[in-house]
This record gives sequence, C-alpha cells and structure tokens, in this order.
Amino acid sequence: MQTSLSTFASEINSLPRMQIKITINGKTATAVLHDNPTSRDFVAQLPMTLELEDYNGKEKICLLANKLTSENAPKGHRPSIDELTYYKPWGNLALFYKEAAYANGLIAMGKIISGMEVLETNGSISATFELMH
Repeated sequence: MQTSLSTFASEINSLPRMQIKITINGKTATAVLHDNPTSRDFVAQLPMTLELEDYNGKEKICLLANKLTSENAPKGHRPSIDELTYYKPWGNLALFYKEAAYANGLIAMGKIISGMEVLETNGSISATFELMH
C-alpha cells in the first residue's frame, strides 16, 4: 500500500516532541528538540543548571560535564538565530541568538520556539534546563 505525502507528513507531526524549558532569571524560554541521538543524550541528563557565557557576540555557550554522542550526526551545520546546538570538538552546548557561519562538528539539537529574548543579555547567565512533560 502506498502512503501519500500528506499522510506521511501528518504521521510525522503526530509524533511526540521533546520540549525543554530553559529558565533564566525567572524568565522562561521553550525549545523543541530534534529526534536525534545527540538530543536524546542531552535529555537523559536533564534537569541541569549551567553557566552560559557569551561567545563571539552570537551565542551563549557552556561546557557540559558529560560529552554527548555524535552518532549519525552530519559533518557540520550552519546554525540559525534560534537554534540549540552541540559543538562536538569542545563538548559544549551552544544557543545562538545571532547569525553564525557553518562549523564542522556542530550538531543541530533543536529550536527555541518562545522566550528567545532571555538569551539576549550581556555577559554570563545561569540557565536551568528541564524536560517538559
């Protein structure tokens, strides 16, 4: 039996989505994670509170205590403004708030879908990451 493209798209949209809450200074951002091994590995370590530092005026980053898997990941990625990523060479989480260039070893983990403005602050910030149920 042949499945139509619209039926396939409907089935994908009905799959459960991994959503996380990022709390910074009492304000919340929400991200939807891609269903890939890196994102699942990250979720398995939640909840966690991390100190995010500004990097290059484009992203907030922090080293993770435990490296994430890069299984089935592409060679690299060009991040968008609202993206949550993992940079394998350094073992760090990166949340982009400005445009950035393609980087080898960068793995897309998800998109921030609300509250992006909580990341647009100068300097370091403390952020709590939790899985939403």
